[in-house]
Amino acid sequence: MQTKEKFYSYIQNLQDQITAQLEAIDGKAKFHEDVWERKEGGGGRTRVIESGNVFEKGGVNISAVHGELPASMQNYFNVKDCDFFACGLSLVIHPKNPMVPTVHANWRYFEMYDKSGRIIDQWFGGGQDLTPYYLFEEDAQHFHQICKNACDAHDSTFYPTYKKRCDEYFWNAHRNEARGVGGLFFDYLKASENKTIDQWYDFVTEVGDSFLDAYVPIVEKRKGLPYKDEHRNWQEIRRGRYVEFNLVHDKGTLFGLKTNGRIESILMSLPPHVQWQYNHHPAPNSEEEKLINVLKKPVEWLA
Repeated sequence: MQTKEKFYSYIQNLQDQITAQLEAIDGKAKFHEDVWERKEGGGGRTRVIESGNVFEKGGVNISAVHGELPASMQNYFNVKDCDFFACGLSLVIHPKNPMVPTVHANWRYFEMYDKSGRIIDQWFGGGQDLTPYYLFEEDAQHFHQICKNACDAHDSTFYPTYKKRCDEYFWNAHRNEARGVGGLFFDYLKASENKTIDQWYDFVTEVGDSFLDAYVPIVEKRKGLPYKDEHRNWQEIRRGRYVEFNLVHDKGTLFGLKTNGRIESILMSLPPHVQWQYNHHPAPNSEEEKLINVLKKPVEWLA
């Protein structure tokens, strides 16, 4: 089986596993599914959950698209007259309770071809990261430990390397702060003298398989905690920073827009209720300020 077929089958099954478990946790809302086609080639399966007991809004999407690489992306990759194939699973979950963190994850595979159909480049990318509104250090430690375990099964250098890249990538430069407490981020994982493409497949799918173990225990622990209107208010302000990152910096969002992706699937990552208050600052010595202070500089959660 070709790598692209094997990986697409994997993300189809992973989507089923993740959506089934999240529905079980919520106990009320179900994922609504849209199957869509891209006129230039390919399509996807979008699943969105809304207005649940636990999850206010979330999406777990898969897609497999192909065709001629748009001119803007040819310029980005510095290639000419290329076709491409890209498939991946992308998810964002926005819980209702401000004590439960938002989570994002993505695992993807990309191929480029010359006009004779020969593969001229191929790589994996992805990762998973956590965005809390109130900081529970043990939650960040748990999330990072699961990430480290998945990495260590393949190479002891992976966790520190991809943790650092995550801290660098999910950085709101215009705010000079992190989007959240990080996790893993990797891209352009290509065959080399050290790793075959099959070995990269094994690594990326190990990380994908770890996602539910990393996130679900945190949701179960925090979903019943009490909260007040001021906690929701802070959550919505912080969600504004999440939106800013996705629309200003996120490469996946920009790729989808530049390749005529399905706009509803691309923007499903945006939360339903958001605030932008002018020049807002949390109260000194508050739990809100505690979070902001942590986001000013990456933390070694497993030190």
